[in-house]
Amino acid sequence: MAKVYMFLADGFEEVEGLTVVDLLRRAEIEVVMTSIMGRQEVTGTNGITVKADRLFEDVNVSDADMLVLPGGQPGTTNLGAHKPLAELLLKWNSEGGRLAAICAAPTVFGGLGLLKGKKATCYPGCEGGLDGAHTTEERVVTDGNITTSRGVGTAIAFGLELIAILVNKETADKIKTSIVYGH
Repeated sequence: MAKVYMFLADGFEEVEGLTVVDLLRRAEIEVVMTSIMGRQEVTGTNGITVKADRLFEDVNVSDADMLVLPGGQPGTTNLGAHKPLAELLLKWNSEGGRLAAICAAPTVFGGLGLLKGKKATCYPGCEGGLDGAHTTEERVVTDGNITTSRGVGTAIAFGLELIAILVNKETADKIKTSIVYGH
């Protein structure tokens, strides 16, 4: 079974975080919602409070298959300002680990120099934060070990892409049909 760590900060976009968690769990992917806030309760940009599974300081991602960042503001700013997360993302990327981010969160990767020479997408208006990337308006883009997506309206497509990567396209297609997506 694949394992994913999703990092949550106050101000995360709830649809982008929770839709992806839901879809991945439907595919029997273990998802560990991880708070960088020093407490398990994390409040999203629209005032919805969720309880993360673990605290950042208590996780060891050595068993992970992918690390995921939801967007939203000020969630993305909070993720980008968290130095231990930045160090983890840099190390993970240097080892070829899979990374994914949606909405404004690809700017966290851009700020760390992880998108140089890669094709990437993000929320409209955030392209300037994708330092060195070849930007596109595609809904979801995977280039090498990094997957990026545009926002709330692409959260399902993003989740399905991650399932195709972590499990297989057949499983992603089964879930797509079961949730009546695109029909």
